[in-house]
Amino acid sequence: MDSELKTADDIFRCRMCGDCCTGFGGTYVSQEDIDKISQYISCDPLQFTDKFCAKSGSRFVLATSENGQCIFFDPKRLCTIHPVKPYMCRAWPFIETIIKNPENWDIMANSCPGMKKNVHHEILIRIVSQEIKTSDIMASHLSPES
Repeated sequence: MDSELKTADDIFRCRMCGDCCTGFGGTYVSQEDIDKISQYISCDPLQFTDKFCAKSGSRFVLATSENGQCIFFDPKRLCTIHPVKPYMCRAWPFIETIIKNPENWDIMANSCPGMKKNVHHEILIRIVSQEIKTSDIMASHLSPES
């Protein structure tokens, strides 16, 4: 029953399958993401964007392999940059597009066995908004400027 859906855990539980690391039009990376990943893999940030990113409009996205998987995905180890993975990956599937277009949830859920399908849009918007707010608050406490 949808009235019992109150938290993120009620609508999503990661199954560690790696399906979210394939497709979906690319993973946007901020300059902060680029800096953290570059440092983690011991690469100059400018070389990082040349070697590991593509452009999507004016923004960088992580490059993908020929099979459409993120270049940092390893089927045996999953995310090879997990400790510094981009904000978009950390937030998944609680991303802004769900607030703007809640119907995207079921589209994404078709590729993610951990996402509950057919959740009422009002509930999705409430839970996703709360998760984004919480992650933004946590990020502000963890940022170097704090």
